[in-house]
Amino acid sequence: MASVWQFPNPQGVILKHFDMARLTVPQLGVPRRVLWAGAFLVIAAGMSACGGSKEKKAGQTLASVNGEEITVLQLNEELQRANVQASQQEAASKQLLESLIDRQLLQSEAAKEKLDREPKVVQAIERAKSLIIAQAYMQKRVGTIARPTKAEVEKYFTSNPQFFSQRKQFDMRELIIATADMNDDLKAAMDSAKSLEDVAAWLDAHKVKYGRAQLSRTSADLAPELTGKLLSMPKGQLFIIREGDRTLLISLADVKDSPVTLEVAAPQIEQFLYNKKSKEAADAELARCVRQPKSST
Repeated sequence: MASVWQFPNPQGVILKHFDMARLTVPQLGVPRRVLWAGAFLVIAAGMSACGGSKEKKAGQTLASVNGEEITVLQLNEELQRANVQASQQEAASKQLLESLIDRQLLQSEAAKEKLDREPKVVQAIERAKSLIIAQAYMQKRVGTIARPTKAEVEKYFTSNPQFFSQRKQFDMRELIIATADMNDDLKAAMDSAKSLEDVAAWLDAHKVKYGRAQLSRTSADLAPELTGKLLSMPKGQLFIIREGDRTLLISLADVKDSPVTLEVAAPQIEQFLYNKKSKEAADAELARCVRQPKSST
């Protein structure tokens, strides 16, 4: 009999223990030659050395766009945010300065059209301002969080063998359908099917639209509850996972050993523990703020 599981999280099956995602912001594909047309732009002499010159003062102007100055301080902040290595600062400085100029040009054009006064834009600006102030306060109150020690990293590694030394890899094949198409007849077909291809044949016969997918996940990627159930299944077992408006009809193709050494896992564990410490410190400060008596006027 095919098991039916429903997970409340938006990603359904996958619950990351380690979030290594990076946020990227798409760059506007507006030709600079178009943006610069009609703009008053003055670039300070010696721009090529702005990334590495110690003689330049923080407030020194590098460029002026329609009367708005771009300073060394702004460029240094961009370099810091980009985490540019010293050997690459000269080339990066040129690119980042161009990016600052582009941004200021776009801001000037937006101001001409009074886009900065539109309700949605004002709301977004206020939200960003609120986040920046809150983060500054938290940084001041919490201070610098100590990086995890080597002993802490090793302890986490040995205490969680299911993620590392005893990690398992689950290879799965899926048929993806709309949840609206999931009914008792299909459930009965899943229960009697000997393979995922039998289920696909049933879907074809009943003109139910579906997509196919193959994926591999490890015990470090999945919710512990799901990992435990997968480990108890024989190969070829069929099961169902519902994810909001779509449903996954899955066959467990294979289970493999996929161990990870301490040397490989250490950087990820260190970052995970550091993020955990930071969150705990932030939660503690937030709880303190909530408990703090409110002054009455």
